[in-house]
Amino acid sequence: MIHTRGVKKSFGSLQVLKGIDLNIAKSEIVAIVGPSGAGKTTLLQIIGTLDMPNSGMLVINDTDTSRLKDKELAAFRNRNIGFVFQFHQLLPEFTALENVMIPALIGKEKPQVAEKKAKDILDFLKLSDRMEHKPAELSGGEKQRVAVARALINDPAVILADEPSGSLDTKNKEELHALFFELRDKMKQTFVIVTHDEQLAQHTDRIIHMKDGVIIE
Repeated sequence: MIHTRGVKKSFGSLQVLKGIDLNIAKSEIVAIVGPSGAGKTTLLQIIGTLDMPNSGMLVINDTDTSRLKDKELAAFRNRNIGFVFQFHQLLPEFTALENVMIPALIGKEKPQVAEKKAKDILDFLKLSDRMEHKPAELSGGEKQRVAVARALINDPAVILADEPSGSLDTKNKEELHALFFELRDKMKQTFVIVTHDEQLAQHTDRIIHMKDGVIIE
């Protein structure tokens, strides 16, 4: 599903990733953990094709991403990768339904098809009564479930989550964690999660420890 080989990344004279070799299987839930500055988020951004490595290879779903031009890469990202961020990143002027539809519309899906898919996902996530509410009218847990719905709309090969439960209280955090495993079991989703949450990490299929830009055992 996801393969990296010798991935290195520097910002000026600071080498953040020092040669990352990583294999993640389909339907696997993986946690990436480590101290601040370990390179976790940088690695997640490279896996998400939001940033490019200085050297090394990233293959997702048998596609070597380094061979894609900018427009091809953007289209590949839209189709294959869903993102969930710590602070939701929902657009405040749009309803929950509209926020979920946006990636599908960017991917040239017909509006009526995108709307039906978004409604089905929101219903699955128990948000059918919140579809017409804007983010300011939703609780923290509801916002994060809308963000998960948005990540799912294009049936991505993988969902990347950066501290997804970092802004949630204990109850909503536990519900979000349970949701990830339900999605894996029912939809065969693959998750790569950067987290400081030990409870979440301990429940994943595998924990990848990072320190000083390398993976450690």
